[in-house]
Amino acid sequence: MAKEQALDVQAYMEALGERARAAARRMAGAGTAAKNAALEAIAARLLNEQENLLAENARDLDAGRKGGLDAALLDRLELNAERIAGMAEGLRQIAMLPDPVGEVSDLACRPSGIQVGRMRVPLGVIGIIYESRPNVTADAAGLCLKAGNATILRGGSEALHSNQAIARCIHAGLQAAGLPVDAVQVVETTDRAAVGELVRMKRYVDIDDAADEAMAIEIAYNAKTHRYGVCNAMESLLIARAIA
Repeated sequence: MAKEQALDVQAYMEALGERARAAARRMAGAGTAAKNAALEAIAARLLNEQENLLAENARDLDAGRKGGLDAALLDRLELNAERIAGMAEGLRQIAMLPDPVGEVSDLACRPSGIQVGRMRVPLGVIGIIYESRPNVTADAAGLCLKAGNATILRGGSEALHSNQAIARCIHAGLQAAGLPVDAVQVVETTDRAAVGELVRMKRYVDIDDAADEAMAIEIAYNAKTHRYGVCNAMESLLIARAIA
């Protein structure tokens, strides 16, 4: 039974990855106006669906209390009108940011007369694993969309119903803007095997062994030392075997 369940999770994650890869190709060519329209539509949907979001969040809070979550974790998990408004405002702020895709830097003229520079392009499919705070679902999705990426989000099992409710708002906003709904996929299973599958899906998720090492170190340092106690402070660091 355990083997059969593991195979089901593997097939499920493979399907997510395949759809995300297809969506990433479309997102890479999405214009700024369409991406901003999606962000605005998602923000509006979150506000319009506030009652439903609170109801789904209440299911998670009730399960958390019964499961023995402490007060601090329950506080992270809780959604209220102010936090939902904050999610919507965050998405609107992302929409107001300059579009990073296509930005050119370090432009120089070569002796042949050709100008050579570095252009920002989307990464592709970004996998994000996080826990507790359901508002991260909207924040992470918004940032990935603005940069022309698709993303697979795996939130904490304690926020399953909240995250799925937020995901429905995201999908509605993407559809309204004419963008692929598979550009943002929130993992629906609480099986921890899904995490292992996500980090191994190199066919679909863009994990680059050749990333800028100095930048990666700086990001990792900031992720842990900026504030030690916050829930998004880094707890584990995985290093690619090729550079370990």
